[in-house]
Amino acid sequence: MRNSKPILLVEDDRVDAMIVKRALDELKVTNKLVHTSDGKEALDYLQNKDNRKPCLILLDLNMPKTNGIELLKIVKADDALKKIPIVVLTTSTQEQDVINTFKLGVAGYIIKPVDYIKFVEALRTVTLYWTLSESPSG
Repeated sequence: MRNSKPILLVEDDRVDAMIVKRALDELKVTNKLVHTSDGKEALDYLQNKDNRKPCLILLDLNMPKTNGIELLKIVKADDALKKIPIVVLTTSTQEQDVINTFKLGVAGYIIKPVDYIKFVEALRTVTLYWTLSESPSG
């Protein structure tokens, strides 16, 4: 990615989180990856003034404590956070999840490919887009 802001991964599955890290390393994405394991932890990170705001949030939906939909509602209602692009990265194939997340303002919805090579390609597309895309400062 062009900027030096971190990427926030909100993912409760340790294996999936390791796969995302491995894929980003393979793609030579130099942004720091910050991993939180649920929406509450992600919100704590985002609201902490000492932490840099991420350039991108990769968000799973099905998590304990605060799930992805709940986190989306909170982030998109917060003026300081709502401009951060959020891409849902989930196993949910439910059409209602796609509809609900887009209504809440996600930038994209990707169903996690089971095949690692396809997973890397999906992340390549996301990181390439956010490398080329301009975003508001702040």
